[in-house]
Amino acid sequence: MTVDAHHHVWDLSIRDQDWITGPELRPLRRDFTLADLAPEAAAAGVDRTVLVQTVTVPEETPEFLALAAGHDLVAGVVGWTDLTRPDVAGELARLRELPGGHHLKGIRHQVQGEPDPEWLLRPDVRRGLAAVADAGLVYDLLVLPHQLPACVKAAATLPGLTFVLDHLGKPPPAAGPPEPWASDIRALGELPNTVCKVSGLVTETDRGLWGGTAWPLAPLRPWWDTALEAFGPGRLMFGSDWPVCTVAATYAQVSYLAGALAADLSPDERAQFFETTATRVYDL
Repeated sequence: MTVDAHHHVWDLSIRDQDWITGPELRPLRRDFTLADLAPEAAAAGVDRTVLVQTVTVPEETPEFLALAAGHDLVAGVVGWTDLTRPDVAGELARLRELPGGHHLKGIRHQVQGEPDPEWLLRPDVRRGLAAVADAGLVYDLLVLPHQLPACVKAAATLPGLTFVLDHLGKPPPAAGPPEPWASDIRALGELPNTVCKVSGLVTETDRGLWGGTAWPLAPLRPWWDTALEAFGPGRLMFGSDWPVCTVAATYAQVSYLAGALAADLSPDERAQFFETTATRVYDL
């Protein structure tokens, strides 16, 4: 079995995705549904997925939970709630009582858009993160490289919360593992309550590479090697980042590239990367 631990859906008739701006992202300005994803996932051998929030509005998470309740493909949801609200614990409990609420596995916030590089360390945010831990949920980190030091501090001060780093912290394009990103990734990986998704990488490279039939592993290899060294094969998981990935590569290409990067792992390690780590971390 294979778990896709990171994908999205949206319906622009329900609400806008205001982050989709500029000519490069124009292909994403249409609806992407589970009906669109299902044949792509089946062709890639994906049996279960984790549906991840896209916008910071309270209405989206209940909608995603209802979607998960109605589709066998979606095994878990990473939703959103305002971590700074005083009643965050009660809100998490309310979400879990909704239709499909048992599919709620984690919370995420677009920290990458916060101007404060230490937003995760604010007392009100830390209180919210503690509530996420108390609820038995995990926290997905959507951050940029300059925010990684705050991720390390937050994970160190909240050992009871599992932090899942999305997209390897969006490493900047480089010929080799750029600093200080690589050192920060290693520091995060030293903490036992951290996990890393190998996702979203094709959109961080030169997108001109993906127009033909070639499968260029070289731009991705330094990032993979750094993450593998930092977290080990038992704390890495595959995520497609569909449909965002489609601005650079197809679902099939992303799946192929993940398999090629993991080709040197043992069978047990590959099973961890493609299934068992996501199943364990998200309690699927």
